[in-house]
Amino acid sequence: MEKFTIVILKVVIALSLAGSLVVQFGLLPVVWAEMTQAGEALWGRIVLISTVGLGVLTMQVFAVCVWKLLTLVRKGAVFSAVSFRYVNIMIGAFVAAAVLAFGLAVALAPGSAAPGLVGLICGASLVLAGIALLVVLMRRLLVQAIAVDTDARHLRTELDVVI
Repeated sequence: MEKFTIVILKVVIALSLAGSLVVQFGLLPVVWAEMTQAGEALWGRIVLISTVGLGVLTMQVFAVCVWKLLTLVRKGAVFSAVSFRYVNIMIGAFVAAAVLAFGLAVALAPGSAAPGLVGLICGASLVLAGIALLVVLMRRLLVQAIAVDTDARHLRTELDVVI
């Protein structure tokens, strides 16, 4: 990957993280206040605001892990055991996001929320779980790539001895 691509990706991640902080610390308190003025039940406010806040947090965790992996790519060290830590955290973040989305759908189902909205949130939960499975697949590919890289290094060492 070229340096330019890594820099552009890091700029996008930085902007996304900045925007997510605006959501967490700027918009969510405003939504809380508006829900309070509208007379929403306390449990409804807590469920919605905490679910959205934690959902944004899962995406922030994912973004930081991608940032760390990009740094490893730039250093030429992505095919190492260190990468597994970030990939495993990414998997956990997407699973947590899927559970949060499904929990929100369950919380909205008995209320006055439209059934279509509940269905859309369930669909989003399914998509997030699918992304987690995709990252599991990419983790497996990382395992294979590290094995191939290790074999190649071993063969180079043997070739150097022969030469």
